[in-house]
Amino acid sequence: MEKLRRVLAWDEAVLVAVSRLQRPLMTRALRGVTHLGDAQSLTFLGLVLVLAGTTQTRHLGLLLLLSSGGAAMIAQLVKRLSKRRRPNVGILGFTALVQNPDAFSFPSGHTAASVALAVAWAGEGSGLGLLASAFAGLVGFSRVYLGVHYPLDVMAGALIGLTAGGLARLIA
Repeated sequence: MEKLRRVLAWDEAVLVAVSRLQRPLMTRALRGVTHLGDAQSLTFLGLVLVLAGTTQTRHLGLLLLLSSGGAAMIAQLVKRLSKRRRPNVGILGFTALVQNPDAFSFPSGHTAASVALAVAWAGEGSGLGLLASAFAGLVGFSRVYLGVHYPLDVMAGALIGLTAGGLARLIA
């Protein structure tokens, strides 16, 4: 129990240290990134429908759907089981820079979905895997910077995304 307490104290300390980096221009930029991570689900759904509609891209559409959808479902299940409170609720006096999408923090669903998409695109020959990986990293960092997730939430989300993306590549 003492080790867990130390890990959670480290998690909180890193979050607070990152919050000290906050600057107006960076905050605007990372709000945009996190918003794109939010919008990713609607944009993604449209993209999957377009890709699934043609023979040449049907495989990629299925791959993206399996990876991101699987990651999102797993992340939501773990959130409901862990019930970890958001930083603005768990840390006295801490304020998030954006509205929390739900009550629970662990793991980061934004990060899970973004990483899963990056893994799904990796190796598809388009070069989008590298771009998607950079975006996933920014999404994860934005979630901590904006104060809606602890670093461990983002790490767990990335692990879920890696797993879901890898499994989708094996299945599809």
